Amino acid sequence: MRSRPSPHPPGHDDLATTAAVVDAAGQALVLATSAANDNSGVSAAQLRVLGVVDQAGSVNLTQLAVALHTAPSSASRLCDRLEAADLLRRTADERDRREVWLVLTPTARRLLDGLGRQRQETIAAVLRRMAPDDRATLLHGLTAFARASGVPLAEDDSAAQAS
Repeated sequence: MRSRPSPHPPGHDDLATTAAVVDAAGQALVLATSAANDNSGVSAAQLRVLGVVDQAGSVNLTQLAVALHTAPSSASRLCDRLEAADLLRRTADERDRREVWLVLTPTARRLLDGLGRQRQETIAAVLRRMAPDDRATLLHGLTAFARASGVPLAEDDSAAQAS
Protein backbone atom coordinates (compact mmCIF):
# COMPACT_ATOMS: atom_id res chain seq x y z
CA MET A 1 0.00 0.00 0.00
CA ARG A 2 1.47 3.33 -1.06
CA SER A 3 1.09 6.32 1.17
CA ARG A 4 -0.45 9.40 -0.30
CA PRO A 5 1.65 12.52 -0.42
CA SER A 6 0.78 14.90 2.39
CA PRO A 7 -1.04 18.06 1.32
CA HIS A 8 1.08 19.89 3.91
CA PRO A 9 4.71 20.96 3.52
CA PRO A 10 7.42 18.82 5.15
CA GLY A 11 7.54 19.33 8.89
CA HIS A 12 3.93 20.55 9.04
CA ASP A 13 2.86 17.70 11.31
CA ASP A 14 5.73 18.50 13.66
CA LEU A 15 4.73 22.16 13.73
CA ALA A 16 1.07 21.31 14.28
CA THR A 17 1.96 18.89 17.07
CA THR A 18 4.23 21.44 18.70
CA ALA A 19 1.54 24.10 18.53
CA ALA A 20 -1.05 21.73 19.99
CA VAL A 21 1.22 20.73 22.89
CA VAL A 22 2.15 24.34 23.63
CA ASP A 23 -1.49 25.44 23.50
CA ALA A 24 -3.01 22.59 25.49
CA ALA A 25 -0.28 21.93 28.02
CA GLY A 26 0.92 25.49 28.29
CA GLN A 27 -2.49 27.01 28.89
CA ALA A 28 -3.59 24.23 31.24
CA LEU A 29 -0.42 24.45 33.32
CA VAL A 30 -0.55 28.24 33.42
CA LEU A 31 -4.12 28.05 34.70
CA ALA A 32 -3.14 25.35 37.19
CA THR A 33 -0.25 27.37 38.58
CA SER A 34 -1.55 30.93 38.31
CA ALA A 35 -4.32 30.46 40.89
CA ALA A 36 -1.77 29.24 43.42
CA ASN A 37 0.73 31.96 42.54
CA ASP A 38 -1.87 34.75 42.70
CA ASN A 39 -2.45 34.06 46.39
CA SER A 40 1.25 34.13 47.27
CA GLY A 41 1.84 37.87 46.88
CA VAL A 42 5.07 37.03 45.02
CA SER A 43 5.56 38.07 41.40
CA ALA A 44 6.33 35.57 38.66
CA ALA A 45 9.87 36.98 38.36
CA GLN A 46 10.40 36.58 42.10
CA LEU A 47 9.10 33.00 41.94
CA ARG A 48 11.63 32.30 39.18
CA VAL A 49 14.41 33.52 41.48
CA LEU A 50 13.16 31.31 44.30
CA GLY A 51 12.93 28.39 41.88
CA VAL A 52 16.51 28.84 40.67
CA VAL A 53 17.83 29.06 44.22
CA ASP A 54 15.70 26.09 45.26
CA GLN A 55 17.04 23.93 42.41
CA ALA A 56 20.65 24.89 43.08
CA GLY A 57 20.52 24.90 46.89
CA SER A 58 22.43 28.17 46.81
CA VAL A 59 23.77 30.40 44.03
CA ASN A 60 25.77 33.57 43.80
CA LEU A 61 24.36 36.66 42.13
CA THR A 62 26.27 36.10 38.88
CA GLN A 63 24.99 32.53 38.58
CA LEU A 64 21.44 33.74 39.28
CA ALA A 65 21.66 36.47 36.62
CA VAL A 66 22.90 33.93 34.07
CA ALA A 67 20.09 31.49 34.96
CA LEU A 68 17.50 34.27 34.64
CA HIS A 69 19.06 35.66 31.41
CA THR A 70 19.18 39.11 32.96
CA ALA A 71 21.69 41.71 34.13
CA PRO A 72 23.22 41.26 37.59
CA SER A 73 21.72 44.62 38.64
CA SER A 74 18.20 43.40 37.79
CA ALA A 75 18.80 40.14 39.63
CA SER A 76 20.11 42.09 42.60
CA ARG A 77 16.95 44.25 42.76
CA LEU A 78 14.80 41.10 42.71
CA CYS A 79 16.91 39.70 45.54
CA ASP A 80 16.53 42.96 47.51
CA ARG A 81 12.74 42.59 47.39
CA LEU A 82 12.87 38.91 48.29
CA GLU A 83 15.23 39.60 51.18
CA ALA A 84 12.91 42.36 52.47
CA ALA A 85 10.04 39.85 52.34
CA ASP A 86 12.11 37.30 54.34
CA LEU A 87 12.19 34.88 51.41
CA LEU A 88 15.87 35.07 50.56
CA ARG A 89 19.03 35.51 52.59
CA ARG A 90 22.44 36.65 51.42
CA THR A 91 25.36 34.97 53.14
CA ALA A 92 29.05 35.73 52.75
CA ASP A 93 31.33 32.92 51.62
CA GLU A 94 33.56 31.81 54.47
CA ARG A 95 36.63 31.61 52.19
CA ASP A 96 36.04 34.80 50.20
CA ARG A 97 34.02 37.50 52.00
CA ARG A 98 33.48 39.28 48.66
CA GLU A 99 31.48 36.29 47.39
CA VAL A 100 27.82 36.38 48.43
CA TRP A 101 25.57 33.33 48.26
CA LEU A 102 21.79 33.40 48.03
CA VAL A 103 19.81 30.87 50.05
CA LEU A 104 16.13 30.34 50.73
CA THR A 105 14.71 31.18 54.13
CA PRO A 106 12.32 28.86 55.99
CA THR A 107 9.53 31.25 54.95
CA ALA A 108 10.43 30.72 51.28
CA ARG A 109 10.58 26.95 51.77
CA ARG A 110 7.04 26.98 53.24
CA LEU A 111 5.83 29.19 50.37
CA LEU A 112 7.32 26.94 47.68
CA ASP A 113 6.04 23.79 49.38
CA GLY A 114 2.56 25.28 49.63
CA LEU A 115 2.56 26.39 45.99
CA GLY A 116 3.75 22.94 44.95
CA ARG A 117 0.90 21.29 46.88
CA GLN A 118 -1.65 23.68 45.35
CA ARG A 119 -0.29 22.94 41.85
CA GLN A 120 -0.51 19.21 42.48
CA GLU A 121 -4.07 19.50 43.77
CA THR A 122 -5.15 21.55 40.75
CA ILE A 123 -3.54 19.13 38.29
CA ALA A 124 -4.94 16.13 40.18
CA ALA A 125 -8.43 17.60 39.87
CA VAL A 126 -7.98 17.89 36.09
CA LEU A 127 -6.65 14.32 35.89
CA ARG A 128 -9.66 13.02 37.84
CA ARG A 129 -11.92 14.52 35.16
CA MET A 130 -10.10 12.50 32.48
CA ALA A 131 -11.04 8.96 31.52
CA PRO A 132 -8.61 6.31 32.87
CA ASP A 133 -7.47 5.37 29.35
CA ASP A 134 -6.79 9.02 28.57
CA ARG A 135 -4.74 9.40 31.77
CA ALA A 136 -2.68 6.33 30.84
CA THR A 137 -2.12 7.71 27.34
CA LEU A 138 -1.11 11.08 28.78
CA LEU A 139 1.35 9.46 31.17
CA HIS A 140 2.85 7.39 28.36
CA GLY A 141 3.20 10.46 26.16
CA LEU A 142 4.68 12.63 28.91
CA THR A 143 7.15 9.91 29.83
CA ALA A 144 8.29 9.69 26.21
CA PHE A 145 8.47 13.50 26.04
CA ALA A 146 10.58 13.67 29.20
CA ARG A 147 12.93 10.96 27.95
CA ALA A 148 13.36 12.74 24.63
CA SER A 149 14.15 16.00 26.42
CA GLY A 150 16.76 14.34 28.61
CA VAL A 151 14.86 14.83 31.87
CA PRO A 152 15.80 12.09 34.34
CA LEU A 153 12.81 9.95 35.26
CA ALA A 154 12.01 7.90 38.31
CA GLU A 155 11.03 4.74 36.41
CA ASP A 156 9.29 3.19 39.39
CA ASP A 157 7.09 6.26 39.90
CA SER A 158 5.86 6.47 36.29
CA ALA A 159 5.15 2.73 36.10
CA ALA A 160 3.26 2.74 39.39
CA GLN A 161 1.11 5.70 38.36
CA ALA A 162 0.15 4.15 35.03
CA SER A 163 -1.86 1.43 36.76
